[in-house]
Amino acid sequence: QVQMVESGGGSVQAGGSLRLSCASSRLPFAIYCMGWFRQVPGMEREGVSVIYKDGTTRYAESVKGRFTISRDNAKNTLYLQMNSLKPEDTAMYYCAAKLVLDSRKCNFDGWADFPGWGQGTQVTVSS
Repeated sequence: QVQMVESGGGSVQAGGSLRLSCASSRLPFAIYCMGWFRQVPGMEREGVSVIYKDGTTRYAESVKGRFTISRDNAKNTLYLQMNSLKPEDTAMYYCAAKLVLDSRKCNFDGWADFPGWGQGTQVTVSS
């Protein structure tokens, strides 16, 4: 069974940086649309950023210019570089994969059925 393993979270002050990583030994990242999501208790999971296999990326408006998604297909690892962190970025962060046919469908829709949600990694930003 596929399961993602997220790491790299922590507690930082506003303005700080963190780099999240996501790995899975059973999923060939190279062929998938990969995404980062976050969730605050009591709220729905929201999309943060996605990256298609051709490198096409999308970002939520709230993180544009501050976060950068990247992938290392050779290492089967997904990254999220988070700079200029704000208290509102505080959340549990998750990664996921979706098989789509073109970059236009690598977006924030249709991820709820992904079967391999991991434990996530907690990001806490203090003011």
